[in-house]
Amino acid sequence: MTDVQAPLRPKRKKNIMDLLVQFRWIVVIFVVLPLSFLYYFSIYVGDVRSECKSYKQRQKEHDENVKKVVKRLKDRNASKDGLVCTARKPWVAVGMRNVDYKRARHFEVDLSPFRNVLNIDTERMIAKVEPLVNMGQISRVTVPMNVSLAVVAELDDLTVGGLINGYGIEGSSHIYGLFSDTVVSYEVVLADGQVVRATKDNEYSDLFYAIPWSQGTLGLLVSAEIKLIPIKEYMKLTYKPVVGNLKEIAQAYIDSFSPKDGDQDNREKVPDFVETMVYTPTEAVCMTGRYASKEEAKKKGNVINNVGWWFKTWFYQHAQTALKKGEFVEYIPTREYYHRHTRCLYWEGKLILPFGDQWWFRFFFGWAMPPKVSLLKATQGEYIRNYYHENHVIQDMLVPLYKVGDALEWVNREMEVYPLWLCPHRLYRLPLKTMVYPEPGFELHKRQGDTKYAQMYTDVGVYYAPGPILRGEVFDGIEAVRKLESWLIENHGFQPQYAVSELTEKNFWRMFDGSLYENCRKKYRAIGTFMSVYYKSKKGKKTEKEVQDAEQETAEVETPEVDEPED
Repeated sequence: MTDVQAPLRPKRKKNIMDLLVQFRWIVVIFVVLPLSFLYYFSIYVGDVRSECKSYKQRQKEHDENVKKVVKRLKDRNASKDGLVCTARKPWVAVGMRNVDYKRARHFEVDLSPFRNVLNIDTERMIAKVEPLVNMGQISRVTVPMNVSLAVVAELDDLTVGGLINGYGIEGSSHIYGLFSDTVVSYEVVLADGQVVRATKDNEYSDLFYAIPWSQGTLGLLVSAEIKLIPIKEYMKLTYKPVVGNLKEIAQAYIDSFSPKDGDQDNREKVPDFVETMVYTPTEAVCMTGRYASKEEAKKKGNVINNVGWWFKTWFYQHAQTALKKGEFVEYIPTREYYHRHTRCLYWEGKLILPFGDQWWFRFFFGWAMPPKVSLLKATQGEYIRNYYHENHVIQDMLVPLYKVGDALEWVNREMEVYPLWLCPHRLYRLPLKTMVYPEPGFELHKRQGDTKYAQMYTDVGVYYAPGPILRGEVFDGIEAVRKLESWLIENHGFQPQYAVSELTEKNFWRMFDGSLYENCRKKYRAIGTFMSVYYKSKKGKKTEKEVQDAEQETAEVETPEVDEPED
């Protein structure tokens, strides 16, 4: 057996859960899709109503809502009420992690009104938005103005708050870093009700650097100012097929965006967007994109592909055609390119609706796609949820660029999940050591993709049913995730906590650095008010002892004077 071959496994016995999952498409078709359409439409109407208001009116409403949050926090009785969390229902979150902490005793704060774009400042090139603004909403506002967030996560439903407090990436992250790296300032309500604005160079700079990856456990984010960049109307996309072993695929992917001469900051040599999809252990397609004007796109002979139309072939399948017809170039409207994976949820749509990619379904029902992830979760029940955790993989592995080949071989050997998604991102060396950080001394090696100020990482997206499950063989999904986490720890990688995690507390803090986070927890009185990030991420229901320990945890810190919010 070679290093990348998968082990032989015995056949698994099927049970009633397999049957329920196999025919779950019936519930999706007749319940989830209609409800999703109505939900999306109602949200769209609400967004349009918000956009009809002036920025001044939106800011006024925002200030009033912030005061309500402050009052709610001040009404909390620390000796009787539980730990603070948002009032959002557990199934509403887009991530696959169980929101089990909300099943324990807790004190809810309603942040549902915070879903407005407060300002688009094209002079400062800053967008001020509330945390529940999602990517579809912000791109609908900014793209017609020929500006955009520097990092626009692919799925429409992903919210600003989730991408900041958790993790967010896009095909432009090899230039701008993760979503949180593009934030200019945070407006945060602290545990004592104080409202602060944190930037990288003001008195709350430590909080500014600690918020990303903290899962909202340092305070309640109520708005953020985020960097905008100028864009053009189209994306000129080049599809390049790659055939070879996994190491060769990894090198082709690296070469697609990283100059071998180390000139990583030269925009003439580095494309605006990058992603690679690995379809088999020997086949992949590398895609690189550059912004293009409407005039260029409409020149004679150029191909324009409106991938956003409901009847179009799912994007990952369209890209796969490069393996047969060879390298090709086409122009995609920019906003449609941003959200190219939304309709089919990357390739998860194939598992949810096995016939969803067929021409007849796309033509007659494609307009109703995608099913809303929160509604999928709300209709699956506990047993089906656990079934997915054991027989299905949705994980992201953030690994140093030079270890991508090793990561691909590991996934092939242990999980056999295809397609795989590769997306590079910079991991900056910051003034303070944050929860995720580059390898010490990375700049001395001068590896391809690295600069003096940032190490290039890659998100290896592992989303689908593992090969053994598709072949009807035994597969231990829980043990596979544990092995994945161990591999990441050993290779200075990171696991975004939107996914199901099997990490123990000890291993959690081996993977992430907690020094700045814990200091901010103490300094800003989050301890005893907000749950810890591990407590929030930990899989499984919280025991009464865990709840009590978390509630009674205290820190000895000096009490600063707090300014009351103005009326």
